[in-house]
This record gives sequence, structure tokens and C-alpha cells, in this order.
Amino acid sequence: MSTATPPGSTWNHPDPAYDLIVIGAGHAGIEAALAGARMGLRTLIITMNLQSIGQMSCNPAIGGVGKGQLVREIDALGGAMGALADLSGIQFRMLNRSKGPAVWSPRAQSDKWAYAREATKLLFAANGLDVRQGQVVDLLVRAGRVESVMLDNGTCLRGHAFVLCAGTFLNGMTHVGEAKMASGRAGEAPAIGLSQALMREGVQIRRYKTGTPPRVDRHSIDLAGLDQQAGDEPPAPFRFFENRISLPQLPCHIAWTGDACHAILRDNLHRSPMYAGRIEGVGPRYCPSVEDKMVRFADKDRHQLFLEPESVNGREMYVNGFSTSMPEEVQLAALRTVAGFEKVRFTRAGYAIEYDSFPAWQLKPDLSLKSLHNLFLAGQINGSSGYEEAAAQGLLAAIGASAFLEGKDAWIPTRDQAYLGVLVDDLVHKPLPEPYRMFTSRAEFRLLLRQDNADERLMPQARNLGLLEEWRWQILLQRRDLRQRLLGWLQDTALTPRQVAPLLESASSGEAASSPCSTQRAAIWLKRPEINLAGLLASAGPTWALEADASLLAGLEMDIKYEGYIQRAQREQEVFRRNEALPLPENLDFSSVAGLSIEARDRLKLVQPGTMGQASRVGGVNPTDLQALWIHLQKSKVRAASPLN
Repeated sequence: MSTATPPGSTWNHPDPAYDLIVIGAGHAGIEAALAGARMGLRTLIITMNLQSIGQMSCNPAIGGVGKGQLVREIDALGGAMGALADLSGIQFRMLNRSKGPAVWSPRAQSDKWAYAREATKLLFAANGLDVRQGQVVDLLVRAGRVESVMLDNGTCLRGHAFVLCAGTFLNGMTHVGEAKMASGRAGEAPAIGLSQALMREGVQIRRYKTGTPPRVDRHSIDLAGLDQQAGDEPPAPFRFFENRISLPQLPCHIAWTGDACHAILRDNLHRSPMYAGRIEGVGPRYCPSVEDKMVRFADKDRHQLFLEPESVNGREMYVNGFSTSMPEEVQLAALRTVAGFEKVRFTRAGYAIEYDSFPAWQLKPDLSLKSLHNLFLAGQINGSSGYEEAAAQGLLAAIGASAFLEGKDAWIPTRDQAYLGVLVDDLVHKPLPEPYRMFTSRAEFRLLLRQDNADERLMPQARNLGLLEEWRWQILLQRRDLRQRLLGWLQDTALTPRQVAPLLESASSGEAASSPCSTQRAAIWLKRPEINLAGLLASAGPTWALEADASLLAGLEMDIKYEGYIQRAQREQEVFRRNEALPLPENLDFSSVAGLSIEARDRLKLVQPGTMGQASRVGGVNPTDLQALWIHLQKSKVRAASPLN
């Protein structure tokens, strides 16, 4: 027993076992519980506080570069995050519009109270799902499997599979200047006992840290002096085939730090718990604190701040870009030097939080622990950062748990199938020196994994798993049929220069109807940058094409305009799949592989990859090591298509 077990408690189980018990009701837990219930598992979700379900404890925003792709994939697999973002969204923007469509990324600012309210409603309305308040403090483990969890009041609950989604709560410690307190996030108790229970079973832990900026009173800001940033008009929903956007849309505002702000931070750097050595955990590289930015980017004379509303009805605003754990008086003095913030009032000071996480090399690709086969981990405890990465893991952990209970192999997305596959592969097989954040640059096949085609890529799999509503499947089939008809028309219909002349002229191309260009197929005309599909159909298309909505037309247009690049990516995808499919023998003794470097041997023994593709992405494994491994497989009569290079 861990020391957290209440004195005199015994492992009594008065109730029947649940199929699945989900621990934690943050973004990972919500997806895990809803997916488990939808797949027919008798599911229980346990949260320390029923009033904190779905809380957006950092920036109340969903999506972003790489993250938006995850949200659309979660939605295509029947998850909840996209729908919750639409129901609570108060500003929607498609990021990276100035670049190619491979990296277009949707993002929504949410009303955080609306998001939490809608998430709570979803959990309580789900069939086959029980919701319970309590703190899990211990695990009963027998023969390499978790049998029960114990709550802090001594209640014991049995389950056949478990998903742990504890976020930043495991032995959480918050820091504001010289002050620190045990906390899962500001104002909430930490989770004590679970880390010790897992360490008792040989699971290794490490300390990570994250932070958040101060929240400010909107009435104390001179918004008139700041640049305003509006959302897209009309706003585009995350959810496929359904638009639930209904809340008023609000602008964000942009401000800048300056020399005076930097001077205050620099003069008080010794009071920062990070620079004073009071914080041991490693923070996210791509979301540094404002004092860290000042040190790391000393050549910059200013840093951008985004002032973002947290609710339609409240006055609280989030100062994105000013994450800090400085003493509150230093935070306030520094922020008051920013133009527009001269009279700013805090509603809450910024803080940093340290918490326990578990290096993900201890997990299988289905997110189960190698040492505890029916315990699945999801979210920030796996070394990731962000709501979207957590939600994705929660969904995949539930899929893995369902397969485990049925005695089947879990569906595990690969890197060429989904950003979900990139996420899991990176977490499990690559070294993580800091909290992991998704970016489009992490996906080799991002042109094939666009945010607009996640429905085509993943909804068939969602239907096989029992996660997709039938009405959405029928819409997908109808859209497929209409898309094929449109593609056939584009490929078979010849259009003369005169027929497309209005489009060329309206684009100020300088080409008139008398242009010497010859008659060409509509698909060839569409490859011209000044011609778009909607205009082409309006000018010369069939009447039935009016059935197609803007999202369908946009996706088809991208596929045609970027056809050459897509075909090249598909060829690379085939090579990837051949190498990815080459299995490594189970329990392969990497010490026996001649030619492996010492570092590669140690890394491979630690991670135990299942395929050559996975081995190629393990940190410290170079092409020479892969060649040696391939030769070893050949000698062992494991047939390979070709060595990796």
C-alpha cells in the first residue's frame, strides 16, 4: 500500500467492476470517457471536483498550428473537442493563410465557462457513463494488472481497464516568486498518492513544469490604443458537417513589451523561482515565460502580447505571451509599462506549476504501460503540453483499452495516416527533453494530412470502432459521391478560353477571350492560380454542382492545384509504409546486433520498437545503425523490402 491509503482501509469491492475507469476529467479524460461509453464499455470517470470538469486552466483557446489538425482528427474519430470548441467559440481564425494549405491550421478562442459547461453536460448525458467526484490515492495491482483504485475516503472501485489522465495534478507545486504551495493548479489541491503507487510498481517519473500569465480586468485596459485583431468572417467550425457556432464573436488585441518592461524583469531576475533554482522541472521550449524570453532573446527590444477575452459575459482577459512566475508585484509593475496597460488591475497573478510525469518510452504505442498492461496513460503526464495533445491521447487510450478488453490488437494510427499517429510515435519513440508540443513541421506527410480532409482519412476507421454517428457516415458517403461527380466533370469537360475569360479578366490577369490559349479540360484551367473552383462552376458548371458546399469545393480545389506535390508525397508514403511494416522480432536482444553503436543499442533496448520504421525514429539511432539492424534481420531470415536510408 502507498502511504496515501487511509489508515484501517481494506480493498472491499461492494459494486460490480466497471469495464473502464477514467481518472481525471480534463481534456484527456473527457475524450477517454465519452469514447469508452460510445464503444459500449461500462465506464466511470472520476474527478477531484465536479465543478472543474473541462476547465481551461491556461489559455481558453482550442487549435493552432498543428494543434488544429489534431482537433479536426479528434472530431473525425467521433471525439468531443471540436464540437465543444464550436459551442463555446468567441473568435475563429484559420492560421497560416499566407502559406500553403498543408499548414493551414484552425484556431478558436473559447468562452472558458461555456466550454466547461458544455463538457459537463456531455458527460452527464452520455449513456453507459457514470460520473463521480473523488480523489484516487492508490492502486491495487496483482500479476501485472491494476484491479482496483482507492479513493481518499477509503472507497474502492474495481475495473478491467483504466485510463489515467491526471494532467498537472500529480504532486503539483505552484510557484509565484518566493512563495510556493502544493497545488494541482492555482487554488486546487494536488493529487497525492498516485505517483507513489506507480513508482512502487517500477514506473519512472520526472518533473516537468508549465506556466500561465496573469489575467487582467478588461475595464482597466485602454483598448483604444491597441491594435485590434478580428476573427474570420464567417467563422468556420471545427466540427465536420455541422455548424454549432452561436456565441457573439469578439476581437483580440495586440500589445508590445518594451525596454522599461524588460528592465524591471531583468532587475528582479533573482526573484524568479526558475532562475533562483527553486523550480527543478523542465518547461516547454515553445512557450517560454516572459523573463525567459528576455534572457534567451536578449537581442529583441520588444515581445508581442495578445490580449484575449476569456468569456462573453466576464471582464477577465488573458495576456498571452506574458507567462511568468515572478512575484506578483513585479508582474504588475512590468505589465504597467506596456502601452495601454498603465492602469491594469489583476484578477489573478501568473504562476508556474511543477508536476510529475512519466517518460513515455515506458508506454506501448496503444498508450498502455509496458509493466501494467491494463493501465493506459493520457495527457500531460506523458510529457505532452496542451489541451489538444491531451484530448488526442485520451481518445486513443480509450480505443486501446477497448481493444485490450476484447482481446484484439488496438488500432494505432501511423505517421502517414494522421497527426494523431505523429503525436503517439513521437511521444513513445523519441526522447523528450521538454514538454512536447505539436507543430505541422513534425508531420512529414502534412500535405496529405490537411485539416480539411480528416473526415475522409479517419471517419471510416471511426465507424469500424463504433465511434461515429450513423448520420455523419451517411453525409460522408453523399459528399464522396458528389466529389467524384465534380472530379469527373473537371477531368472530362473541355472549356474554351472564351468560357473562362470572365474569370481571367476579373483576376486582372490581362488575358481576354481572344487569348491564343487552346481549349483545355476544366481541371487544367483550375490549376491556374487566378481561377478558383467556385468561380469556374458558377461560370460554366452543371446545375447539380450547386449542391456542393464551400468546404467540399475548397478541398477538391486543393487536391487539383497541388496534384503534382500530392502524388510525390504519396510515393514517399508508399516507401514509408514498406519500411514501417517490417516487424522486429519480439524481445529482440539488441546487444546481439553486430555494428550497432553503444548509444543506439542502449536507446533501442530502452524503447523496444516494434518495427524498423519505429526504430528509425528512436533518438540516437543513425542510418549506419539501421543498416546494421537490417543486415541482422536478413541473417535471421526476416525478409525486408529494402534497407532504410
